[in-house]
Amino acid sequence: MDQPAPVAKLTVPLGGQTIEMHAMPFEAGELPLLRVRIREKSRFTVFDIDPGTAAAWGEALGSWGRSQTGSSR
Repeated sequence: MDQPAPVAKLTVPLGGQTIEMHAMPFEAGELPLLRVRIREKSRFTVFDIDPGTAAAWGEALGSWGRSQTGSSR
């Protein structure tokens, strides 16, 4: 099985959580998925999302980030 391709790795400054995103390999005809893995100390949350959900989530995050006054970029 192919290894997931890394997309991003972020560390949340206030809580120290690590967020990793990987493009999951797929075969022709299968839905491409993005695996999101959030690590908080020894606890992990992992879920796979489809392209439409990823786009909507990204838009929501970007919109919120842009709306915050004094946000750092």
